[in-house]
Amino acid sequence: MNQEKIGKFISELRKEENLTQEQLAEKLGVTSKSISRWENGRTMPDVSLFEPLCKELNITINEFLSGEKIDKKDYQDKFEENVINTINYANKKLDTSRYQIGIFLLVVGFLVILTAIAIFPSESSWSSIYSCCGLIISLIGFAKIVRKVSYSKRLFLNYGFFLLFASLLFTLDYLNVKLNDEAPMFSKVTTTIDTTIYYDTPFYDVFRCNKDLDNEYWVIEPNKKHNNDSIMNYCK
Repeated sequence: MNQEKIGKFISELRKEENLTQEQLAEKLGVTSKSISRWENGRTMPDVSLFEPLCKELNITINEFLSGEKIDKKDYQDKFEENVINTINYANKKLDTSRYQIGIFLLVVGFLVILTAIAIFPSESSWSSIYSCCGLIISLIGFAKIVRKVSYSKRLFLNYGFFLLFASLLFTLDYLNVKLNDEAPMFSKVTTTIDTTIYYDTPFYDVFRCNKDLDNEYWVIEPNKKHNNDSIMNYCK
């Protein structure tokens, strides 16, 4: 489907019908800028506008898609060719739309995570809930972006993206704990003993010693099982 050729054809026929771009736009319920973009070959009319456009220009849809008037002897061949071109064009637009939706969801998911980190306290369960929701939204968006590749490669890419994004979340959480003395978002268990709070995360343990006192400090240790006595040992 030659957009430039079709655009010139629309322009020629419009002038033959003594219509301005504004008049044709009004008849079709679109803007004059849309007509200009069609005639310049930058875009194509929506499929739903093919029939009313052809009616206004006194041509068949087959001639419109060919970008020229067609002799009767060539009509069938052109018709079959244009059917294939139209299907390919519609599929291409659908793929572009899915790609744009994928990018949108990817960005939205990332923004949800940033918002969760910025708004909710790290010890709030809402912070981890919204972060996980953001991860899922981003994963859906990424899946739409890579849907054209083979099933096995798509599965590998989606799994890789999930691991990479999850690793990024845990890394940011760890840096927030280490650099800002904040409670981890992804703690499985939180235990409070006197002025000590113990956070058990999947990969490391965090001890908040002398909570809310002048000599408060934080300890980060490799992940392992703890009881009350061992927790208190880290805050002597």
